[in-house]
Amino acid sequence: MKELVVELPGISESASNPLTLRERVAAYSELTKPRITFLIVLTAAAGFALATRGRIDYLRMVSAMIGIGLLSSGIATLNQYMERDLDALMRRTADRPLPSGKLLPWEALVFGTGLTVLAELYLAVLVNPLTALLGLTVIAGYLFGYTPLKTKTSLSTLVGAFPGAVPPLIGWTAARGELSLEAWVLFAILFLWQFPHFLAIAWMYREDYARAGILMLPVVEPDGRLTGQQIVIYTLMLLPVSLLPTVLGISGKAYFFGAIILGLLFLFSSVRAALSQSRQEARRLLLASVIYLPLLFILMVVNSKW
Repeated sequence: MKELVVELPGISESASNPLTLRERVAAYSELTKPRITFLIVLTAAAGFALATRGRIDYLRMVSAMIGIGLLSSGIATLNQYMERDLDALMRRTADRPLPSGKLLPWEALVFGTGLTVLAELYLAVLVNPLTALLGLTVIAGYLFGYTPLKTKTSLSTLVGAFPGAVPPLIGWTAARGELSLEAWVLFAILFLWQFPHFLAIAWMYREDYARAGILMLPVVEPDGRLTGQQIVIYTLMLLPVSLLPTVLGISGKAYFFGAIILGLLFLFSSVRAALSQSRQEARRLLLASVIYLPLLFILMVVNSKW
């Protein structure tokens, strides 16, 4: 049986071979940044579970996570559309669907817009209006705040941390239809976590960012002193904030001691990265960050329900 081939208008001139149907589907999937979307859905699901009084309505939770996953996928796609020229200048992103020519810009624009609009309608109708409103703040903050500021100021990381910390709030409102102090504690945890996480990435790829004119802190301050200080400061701030769920009654004592252990290990990795200022230690810090956050939220939920 012959392999099914999909011709892409305008791509055949720049690509030696047209994409197969499977390759085309994979390219669209890559636009949605599945790993980031999974982490966003995970933290939103934690917010939903923690906001639920009594037994979790899993059907309702899955429904809400579908809408949140669609929203994350749409924003990720539109972000790649907006940054396609910058991505072409960086080695780590040059093979993404748009700079590589696998998909055309208008295809990503239509796909991303469709996903984002569908997600907002889904959340407004099938979840609740407050959740959809929070979704709009993420769209505005990420696409019209953080993204265009990346080539203008290193403060873009601070700006982007606000929409980046909204997923637990969206999960919370999807379950309860309102915000409370406990929800803002979850927001604060994710807000602070983003700084060591993204500064580690920025240190690892600072040459790439400089080539594209993206003003991350390690680009404007190449000796790494201030970058290291911020990594340690934000990780130090995260440790006591991560204990507040127990203080506020969101989770229990097992979480409290688990959060201390996880926080100290994360801090150790942050201090090592700050002192060494090496790419290897930055990579280890990045790994520590992506292990720390899911474990923290999973432990928080488990100790709140069982």
